[in-house]
Amino acid sequence: MAHMLDIDQLRTFVAIADTGSFTRAADVVHKTQSAVSMQMKRLEERIGRPIFERDGRASRLNDDGEKLLDYARRIVRLNSECVASFAETDLVGRIRLGLPDDYADRYLPEILATFSRSNPRAEVTVVCEPTPLLTEKMRDGELDLAIITHVDGHTVSEVVRVEQLLWVTSPRHGVHEEVPVPLALGRHTCAWRSAATDALSGAGRPFRMAYVSWYSTAVSAAVLAGLAVAVLPESAVKNGMRILGAREGFPALPTCKIGLMRAPGQTGSLAEALADQIRENLDNLGAGRRGPVGIAAE
Repeated sequence: MAHMLDIDQLRTFVAIADTGSFTRAADVVHKTQSAVSMQMKRLEERIGRPIFERDGRASRLNDDGEKLLDYARRIVRLNSECVASFAETDLVGRIRLGLPDDYADRYLPEILATFSRSNPRAEVTVVCEPTPLLTEKMRDGELDLAIITHVDGHTVSEVVRVEQLLWVTSPRHGVHEEVPVPLALGRHTCAWRSAATDALSGAGRPFRMAYVSWYSTAVSAAVLAGLAVAVLPESAVKNGMRILGAREGFPALPTCKIGLMRAPGQTGSLAEALADQIRENLDNLGAGRRGPVGIAAE
């Protein structure tokens, strides 16, 4: 006899897949780690099959887990949409959000999807610009919220996520072996550019600027074409890119802080709701490239 699936268990399962960890998923769903593990045991009993397999010290979704994940996302989403459709407290109005294109590519789809399900009558205007331009627009009153690269002492924002900066190149080319190594980075005011050039100078490795752009799309194009080495945060590394490290002669880089900036005096309910959604999504999304879902050891 078939068993009905439990929405709460499916929501926890999705959180595990998104965060890559039972421990972080427990924080997301506000449960203890042991409760999360028990939920997954009960979920496997309901479907009559295991959904995780061991991978060294960690675990990952097996084929049945990957299959269930697709259904789980749709079931949880439909449940949220159903509840929201009967809610009388959904917010109405217009909110202006700014963020760089690399953050938009990684984070915006989930932020907008989740926010719109809870607030279907809200209008979100999105502006994609580099952090320096976003801070100017914020000062000029053209934005309500912005997701930016936080730089200590230069930007005033709430740090909502920290990621590792990484050297990236094309796996099909040997451009990283050139002397001087050609770089694709942002303009001279870019914090990532300063981190990259300082690290190479400290390691005594010659470099030259080959491509300069404030936009991640252009930088990534140069990398994938095998024309230059770039620096990107972990979440912005795309499929088809190779990460470089000490073995290839590239020194360690600092972390990147992602901040949430709010317009002065912005206290509206709509802004509060979107800010809360941004905090939740940036804190909970698994960083890195999408691939087989790996689950950290408990």
